[in-house]
Amino acid sequence: MTTTNATTQIKTDKSVQRAWSMYDWANSAYNLVITSTIFPAYYTAVTQTTVNGQVMDTVSFFGIKVKNSSLFDYSIATAYLIIALLSPILSSIADYKGNKKRFMQLFCYMGAASCCCLYFFTGNTVEAGIIFSGIAALGYCGSLVFYNAYLPEIAPEEQRDRLSAQGFAYGYIGSVILQLICFVFVLNPKLFGITDSSFPARLSFVLVGLWWIGFAQITFLKLPKGTALANKPEHNVLVNGFNELSKVWRQIKRLPVLKTYLGAFFFYSMGVQTVMLAATIFGSKELNLETGQLIGVILVIQLVAIAGAFIMARLSARFGNLQVLLFVVFIWILVCIAAYYTHTATQFYGIAAVVGLIMGGIQSLSRSTYSKLMPETHDTASYFSFYDVTEKLAIVIGMLSFGFIDSIMNMRSAIVALITFFVAGAIVLYLAITKQAALPKGQ
Repeated sequence: MTTTNATTQIKTDKSVQRAWSMYDWANSAYNLVITSTIFPAYYTAVTQTTVNGQVMDTVSFFGIKVKNSSLFDYSIATAYLIIALLSPILSSIADYKGNKKRFMQLFCYMGAASCCCLYFFTGNTVEAGIIFSGIAALGYCGSLVFYNAYLPEIAPEEQRDRLSAQGFAYGYIGSVILQLICFVFVLNPKLFGITDSSFPARLSFVLVGLWWIGFAQITFLKLPKGTALANKPEHNVLVNGFNELSKVWRQIKRLPVLKTYLGAFFFYSMGVQTVMLAATIFGSKELNLETGQLIGVILVIQLVAIAGAFIMARLSARFGNLQVLLFVVFIWILVCIAAYYTHTATQFYGIAAVVGLIMGGIQSLSRSTYSKLMPETHDTASYFSFYDVTEKLAIVIGMLSFGFIDSIMNMRSAIVALITFFVAGAIVLYLAITKQAALPKGQ
């Protein structure tokens, strides 16, 4: 079988596509339980103390006094910054050696093991909790660099919106199943004879790690290893990745629509990812919602997001990817404005339902839009490394901004910064649409 025929067969192999989607099923448990529900709620609970009836939210991190929610934001920003610096090096090696799967496995196992280690996180081990949660974030983000890079290899262009949405849908379903299992332990510990109030949450962290590793094996069994490039790296391994990013950027600069789209993606990702990472702590601290209420809200978001991902894929086929993304960003702006004025649980639930509808859509559509706008190339890991570095740097700026404003004012004031990010993203998206309309037909 020739290389071309083998590549074509992989791109039409439904079993490979389903196996690829199963990695979303595996790792989204981390995204839901660790970043969105149980861990943030548990973290807030164990890092708060009450003195003379007044809630104190300042913690000591290696002797440095800092607001607990700001420390959480800073730790996530640090993890994303590290992966933004590492991914160019690793993706360059993966492209030249054709071993994307090996690196994907490495980050998967590192992230899952760190989730299990969060079992030892208590109010007396804040430093360990922050470090392990940061390493888990590294594993999650690092594996996604290589996971996303498979998309153009396993699906032709006309199938990428659908497959990207399928991946997110698998993720939402899988994470909800595990969340419901954890939900039983967290809300009904006495049913299992559990007397330690911290044990159900810590058990949930272990279950996430085991779930992640276990279901990832389905993906690793079916995904192709990759094909090594014929040309050897021009530079040593430490600088070649950044040289590849520079090369990708030079190519992107000749593609006005892709270049402008990436600018828009950078701005609105600052908002989207920060909302997703900070929402639970906002509900806990600003609205005083109980853990059970927060978990219920996030479950609703996950279920609605399944429909949202496929709805956006359908709409993009009819109206165009960039046009639908612009519409979704406008909804995000309205969501942030509404969140600023939110003071009751009912209002929070309403906003959460809308967020669920647009969260999955903007993530899956952003990924597939990039894969469709990028040129045909064998350097998929390098191109998706550029995409991931763009997103990670956006998250770093978003989380640092949110954490800083929260530390000097409050979380509600920090929402204003998110509105600014989304507005900037909408403006640049509109420019991308005008540039795409000016291109000759067929380009």
